[in-house]
Amino acid sequence: MLAIPVLLPLFCGIILFFASPHLEQYLPERRNWLTGFTGLVTILVFLCTLVNLAAPENTLILWHIKEDVPVMFHLDRLGKLFAALVTAMWLPVTMHSFEYMKHEWKNVRFYGCHLMTLGVIVGICSAGNLVTMYLFYEGMTLATIGYVIHSQTKEAISAGFKYIFYSIAGAFLGLMGFFYIYQFGTTLAFTPGGVLDPAKVAGHEGLLLVILFGMIVGFGSKAGMFPLHGWLSTAHPVAPAPASAILSGINTKMGVLAIIRVIYYIAGVSFLKDTWVQTAFITLTLITVFMGSMLAYKEKILKRRLAYSSVSQVSYILFGAALMHPLALAGALTHVIFHSVMKNGLFLCAGSIIYKTGKTKIDELKGIGKQMPVTLICLTLFGISMVGIPPFCGFFSKKDLCLGALASGIPIVRYAGPVILLISALLTAGYLLVPAFHAFYRTPEGVKEGEAPKRCEAGLWILIPLILLAAAAVMLGLCFSSFEKLCTDIAYLNGIF
Repeated sequence: MLAIPVLLPLFCGIILFFASPHLEQYLPERRNWLTGFTGLVTILVFLCTLVNLAAPENTLILWHIKEDVPVMFHLDRLGKLFAALVTAMWLPVTMHSFEYMKHEWKNVRFYGCHLMTLGVIVGICSAGNLVTMYLFYEGMTLATIGYVIHSQTKEAISAGFKYIFYSIAGAFLGLMGFFYIYQFGTTLAFTPGGVLDPAKVAGHEGLLLVILFGMIVGFGSKAGMFPLHGWLSTAHPVAPAPASAILSGINTKMGVLAIIRVIYYIAGVSFLKDTWVQTAFITLTLITVFMGSMLAYKEKILKRRLAYSSVSQVSYILFGAALMHPLALAGALTHVIFHSVMKNGLFLCAGSIIYKTGKTKIDELKGIGKQMPVTLICLTLFGISMVGIPPFCGFFSKKDLCLGALASGIPIVRYAGPVILLISALLTAGYLLVPAFHAFYRTPEGVKEGEAPKRCEAGLWILIPLILLAAAAVMLGLCFSSFEKLCTDIAYLNGIF
């Protein structure tokens, strides 16, 4: 059962991708077959994941690269959290794509990439050791490049090259780390508290710290952490909106998961805490939080603004992980969940606007709330949650991150961290809520003052996912204590600290 949520979408996606030149000619007459097949596979993956969540932890070895280097699945509590999030978020994004992709071409190829991406991402969540995670992590790059270059315009191809460059650079740093962990560790399997052998590490601590920092920076490329953040701002504007939602709301979380695995399950907190690696990592996350918010505030293109927002918001999560304190880690894990809901919703709202109006710039959205009220209400709710206003979910995860920073006892950071997060929240209000205000209280372009604008709301396949995600942003805040307990149990798992 561990292999089904990985292999089923992966194989189905490969079949669609390579059969796309032959199947495209039958669209749109048989479009319902394509969307039905994609929806069925997505639902089956979600149901299989639910079964795996309820099952006790077990291990499945696929094959051995070497006698002591197996490719294996082991779905522990951390992996279950991420797998549940990925498969749950895939459902509304896929539903949204059924309507949105009608105005795009090469639908069969798109859904091939979509299913392959689902398979490899669930594979990352289910990985039982470092080599398995790395293989699927590389597979994620190959699967998602189809998202970025889908339109095959000059801008899309250029963005694709940039995405590949950043991904390969990050993966190279991760691969270097694999060889050193293999040499200095007792195992490659993810183990709470780390796998480093003190006898082997003795005398090589400085070298290993450099390697581990390289792994953090490398895996941070997918999470959009400075200095390997540049791909987000070019990839999102050219990709279809459902793909942007995946890249921002889910793909970035795999970078987060990889970093958490490296810190807490490979190196161990006892080896990294209070070293220059922790200081440098915290510094990079805070730089990214502030820089991403400033760039988003200045950006005039809607999807690029949301991309810069992801750069900032995902580094909230990395900041919590970098503090190496249980409360901060719990806050980081809850923000993983909440940010995925909020950012998937925001990109789907952007897709709805683009699909119905073709408008892509912030200045073009004045008064659009009178034409697309449901979409803009949802966008406003996501924005309020992203700022961190109670009772929406974003408030509670950010509260735990700030409390974790204060409890960490790290000089300067314990005070500077919450201050930077607060400044970022104020900037978030500026770049998300101010445009929402203008969307409702300004007159749309081409409409005379006092004249009722023509409604142009999207169809149900687009609106239902938006409404569900907006409701989730509210309900997650109201039910925050349950998610806080779940993430706290993982953070305080015996052996991590």
